Amino acid sequence: MRASFVADLLDAPDAQLILNQVQQELNEEKKRRHDFYEWLTDDIKAEFINGQVIMHSPVKRKHLVASKLLVNLLLNYANKYDFGEVDTEKAMVSLTRNDYEPDICFWRKEVANTLDDEMMQHPAPDLVIEILSKSTAKRDRGIKFEDYAAHGVREYWLIDPTRQTIEQYGLDTDFMAFDALGNFHLDDTIEARTVTGFRVPVRAVFEREANNAAMTALLSR
Repeated sequence: MRASFVADLLDAPDAQLILNQVQQELNEEKKRRHDFYEWLTDDIKAEFINGQVIMHSPVKRKHLVASKLLVNLLLNYANKYDFGEVDTEKAMVSLTRNDYEPDICFWRKEVANTLDDEMMQHPAPDLVIEILSKSTAKRDRGIKFEDYAAHGVREYWLIDPTRQTIEQYGLDTDFMAFDALGNFHLDDTIEARTVTGFRVPVRAVFEREANNAAMTALLSR
C-alpha cells in the first residue's frame, strides 16, 4: 500500500509541489506537538494524533475491570519471571508523528532496561492492548492499528468489554502490517506471542474468580 502510494506520487507532475506543501504542514504540526508536550501534565490523559490533541473522558466500569484484571495477570507474571516492563494508560508511547497512551503495554527486558526513570516519551512496545469503547474504537481499529504496526509493535490485542472478546493480531514484518491471529471468546484461552508462557483464559480478563484461578496457575509455573 505504501509503495503504491509513493509510486502514484512520483507519477504526478506536481510531485515536488505536493511534497513541499506536506513538509510545510508537518513543520507546523511539529510546533503544535512541542506545545502539546509543554502543556501536558500528570493529571491529564490526552494523545497527540495527526496534529490534533485528543482528550479522553472517564470510562465505564466494565472497561476499568477488564483493564485491572488483565494488568493484574500480566504485571505479576512479567515481574516474577523478569520478562520486561508492563505499564498502563499514563505511559506515553511516542512514535514518528503521534503520541499515544495505550491502555496496557509491554516491553521485553532488553528494551525495558533502556527505559529511564525520568522518561516521559516511550518507544514502541512489543505488545499493545487497547480496550474498546464507543469513543475510541474507530482510532483503535484505524490509525493506531496502522501506526503501531508501521513502528514495529509485534503484537496487538483489542478487548471488547461489552461482547467479552479479545482480538489478537501479530506483526507481519515483511509488510509491517498486522495479521489476525484469532478472535477469542469467553470460554477460549489466549496465549501472548511476545510474553513467553503467558497463556490465560479469556474469562479471567472479565471475571474476578477466574482471574484469581488464572493468577495461581501462572505463578506456579
